Amino acid sequence: MVTPLVMQTFALGAQWPTIDPFLFVAHHKDDYPNANSELGPDADLSERSLGQDFSARDGWSMYHGADVPGFPQHPHRGFETVTHVRRGVIDHADSLGATARFGHGDTQWMTAGRGVQHSEMFPLTETTSPNPMEMFQIWVNLPATQKMVDPYFTMFWNERTPRLRTVDQDGAATEVTVIAGELGGLQPQTPPPDSWASDPDSDLAIWHIKIDPNGRWTLPAASSDLTKGVLYAFADSTVRIGGAEISAGTGAVLDRSHPAELVAGPDGIECVLLQGRPIDEPVARYGPFVMNTNDEIHDAISDYQSTQFGGWPWPDAAPNHGADADRFAIHADGRREQPISRSPAAPR
Repeated sequence: MVTPLVMQTFALGAQWPTIDPFLFVAHHKDDYPNANSELGPDADLSERSLGQDFSARDGWSMYHGADVPGFPQHPHRGFETVTHVRRGVIDHADSLGATARFGHGDTQWMTAGRGVQHSEMFPLTETTSPNPMEMFQIWVNLPATQKMVDPYFTMFWNERTPRLRTVDQDGAATEVTVIAGELGGLQPQTPPPDSWASDPDSDLAIWHIKIDPNGRWTLPAASSDLTKGVLYAFADSTVRIGGAEISAGTGAVLDRSHPAELVAGPDGIECVLLQGRPIDEPVARYGPFVMNTNDEIHDAISDYQSTQFGGWPWPDAAPNHGADADRFAIHADGRREQPISRSPAAPR
């Protein structure tokens, strides 16, 4: 339904449509079984197309992984990845020698810039119970002036991630996880220095919104009339936005120049809100490369073939950190960091 606040609606699939400055959104939710001794699923894999398994068979996929689910060694250039893990863990390794284990509410924000290879594996660490995994990956474009900056990543640990909690007049609660974009006086963690989100005029926001059954919460207006926004209702029942009601499994392009009251249906609603001022530049893309012209795409392919974006310092294409590692990150300059708490507290 199209209304003054809801400009367009669309069904959500495996990859969610989005708008400038965003390029791509994927929601992975996998109900992995108990782990085997190799950190993979303790299950028969013979009927799966290993290396290209997006089947969701039995409620989970191996993706490009052969033994451990996930995405082995692959390149990027010209944009950023924002990976928010709600359940499970991801083991990151890259061509700069940096590595990390993050999950349970953590977010990694990686600027690919002039080029990086990395792997994102989903090790299953529980051998006596299931290993549920849920994560969002959002691709954010870079302006032409920033596309060839040095690669870099920032960790937003769960314990430091702001969350806005409100209760409406009927006692129904709303919780908003603030990954990017100030909300209600809460300041998000600082994105990488060359990110579009670091431009004070970008008005970029990434919020995960969870509203109790029949609860109400007002989405504030964006700070600029140039800002565009998309609300993805991905779980539970329905949400009413102005005069439009959309069901879970639906996205809506919103007019962000006005506040919008969100009213959850009888089973509540979970949404992701993406907003930002468009970069408004030409986009040329080929798989993992996003530039401004086709000539730049050809250059990216040639550079990758000749340099491998620095090579691959790891013993295989899909490294992991074993069953017992805590969350941590080691950056390309050797700097090591860990969350404030060593225990993997799950998001509420």
